[in-house]
Amino acid sequence: QVKVVESGGGLVQAGGSLRLSCTASGVTLDDQAVGWFRQVPGKEREAVSCIDWVGSKFSNTYYLTSVKGRFTISRDGAKNTLYLQMNSLEPEDTAMYYCVVDGLGIGADYCTGYSFGNWGQGTQVTVSS
Repeated sequence: QVKVVESGGGLVQAGGSLRLSCTASGVTLDDQAVGWFRQVPGKEREAVSCIDWVGSKFSNTYYLTSVKGRFTISRDGAKNTLYLQMNSLEPEDTAMYYCVVDGLGIGADYCTGYSFGNWGQGTQVTVSS
């Protein structure tokens, strides 16, 4: 079975940085579309950043408009780990962040996550003002 585990969340002051990690087992991340979503209680889940599998003819990378220039998604094939580097954090970034492996539709200006994808348990990010 595929298992996805996020880590790296925590409490940070506005303007600070945090790096989230997503380690997967039972699947090779380089061969899958992967992404990060976040959700706040009472609000809709939203895609933060997504990237196609390595070698995809589409090679799409998506970033939520509000995080462009501040967040960077990356993947380390040797470690089979997905990262989300978050800089210049704002209180509005406070949310539960989820890693998703496969089950994604990615375009330059959108990323849709489907139920059949592999979702992690989430890691909490809290940014104080």
